[in-house]
Amino acid sequence: MPYALSIPAARAVPRGASLVRLPAVALVASLLLPQAGRAEENVETARAHATALSTAFRHAAEVATPSVVLVRSSTKPRAQGQRQRQRQRGGENPFRGTPLERMFPDGLPEGFDFEMPEGMGPEGGPRRSGVGSGVIVDASGIVLTNNHVVEGADEVVVELNDGREFKATEIKTDPDSDLAVVRLEGAQDLPVAKLGDSDTLSIGDWVIAIGNPFELETTVSAGIISGKGRELGGIRRAQFLQTDAAINPGNSGGPLVNLAGEVIGINTAIASSSGGYQGVGFAIPVNLAKWVSTQLIDNGAVQRAFIGVQMRPLDRKLAEKLGVAGRQGVLVNDVVPESPAAEAGVQELDVITAFDDRPVEGMRSLQEMVEQSDIGRKHTLTVLRDGKPMTLNIGVKPLPSEVAAAKPEKPKAEAESDETYYAEAYGLEVRDKGTLAEEAYEGFEGVVIDRVDPEGLAAEAGLGPGVLIRAVGKTPITSIADFSAAIEKEDPATGVLLRVRTPRGNSVVLLQKQ
Repeated sequence: MPYALSIPAARAVPRGASLVRLPAVALVASLLLPQAGRAEENVETARAHATALSTAFRHAAEVATPSVVLVRSSTKPRAQGQRQRQRQRGGENPFRGTPLERMFPDGLPEGFDFEMPEGMGPEGGPRRSGVGSGVIVDASGIVLTNNHVVEGADEVVVELNDGREFKATEIKTDPDSDLAVVRLEGAQDLPVAKLGDSDTLSIGDWVIAIGNPFELETTVSAGIISGKGRELGGIRRAQFLQTDAAINPGNSGGPLVNLAGEVIGINTAIASSSGGYQGVGFAIPVNLAKWVSTQLIDNGAVQRAFIGVQMRPLDRKLAEKLGVAGRQGVLVNDVVPESPAAEAGVQELDVITAFDDRPVEGMRSLQEMVEQSDIGRKHTLTVLRDGKPMTLNIGVKPLPSEVAAAKPEKPKAEAESDETYYAEAYGLEVRDKGTLAEEAYEGFEGVVIDRVDPEGLAAEAGLGPGVLIRAVGKTPITSIADFSAAIEKEDPATGVLLRVRTPRGNSVVLLQKQ
């Protein structure tokens, strides 16, 4: 049945007063009008906010787009004769991957020779080319892009937003940060990007990515900063911004900008199982890009500084054991002899918490601060030693350009006796070092792990046979007797720190019962 609205009877009206009777519908409308009005106001407010955001996106794109360029790189084919290719490829069919493979599935008959026409074949294949993006950082014609966009290219052509094209006359690259600068021939008075401050970014900030994905010129996508301080395995000296703004092949080298149109990152990589956009993209913070590009422009290469420590991150258990609040800082595994750290008095088991009064959030954080610091002047290093803060004065030196890459084989113990010591509470058995056939252990004292219990604390911590235990906490170990005396003073419930050495270098391991 229809909804019925009952209206109370009218009361008597004083003499001289007039009475206006309202129909039921009119009364309902009068009751609902304030709510309807508020809803309309809310819609208008929401629309105004959305329009303002749209205007901000539009403004940012208009400010940044003129300085965004398309970068085309190409590599000339390297033609080779069939015999040379067959020698290099161990007799493999030189026509593999070409239309001639069906005609000569086994290669040419004996006694024949053939010069592959230029532009065919695996080694003498077609001219390889790639497309990326870049951003103009100097009006005289300097473009900032990714190293992987221009690496190994014989020719680089840059196309501006207004259609003009320039050839690159000079390319300077830094593979460690995946950044490069390209100088354009005959360019002047070019539109220059505004560079922002990536240190001021917070997770949730709006950003837009501009570039040329799939050669679709000047494409703009929007998103937010999804994360900070990300690390990518292939790029050793950069911490990345993470964003969900769409980044695809061709966006590499293009800018990530804030709503003011300022460049706050250089789009570099995506995390994807398909090779395309899946909501996780990475950009190099512009503050790092500023420093690297200045080094490349001024010096032709990047000169990084170092202090000479090996370090490891702090997990919750290590932080608690060392008396560190939270997990801020890095643990010193080893100090390089005659390095700035050694001269400043840094010790193993120190926790570095700040550099020049800037907090150290992790290994890459300290690495970036040190590498970009001024060489030739003193800096301050704040460390926790035995739970107490200390400030050390430290100089920095140029990072050696060549680092030994050889990895020695796993250690082989040649014991002088069969005597061992079994630490049952920790699940490991050790023997004296003896004459250990391992270059990485020369000059180091300790005892060698002979075996570990598969389900013991040592195995859980990743220790195995052949690892050299150099110290228990801060107690140096030179023999089984030293080790047994030191380990028996420790409690598995509170945990014990072992300073160990492997072919990769020194490390610190915490053995603690759950």
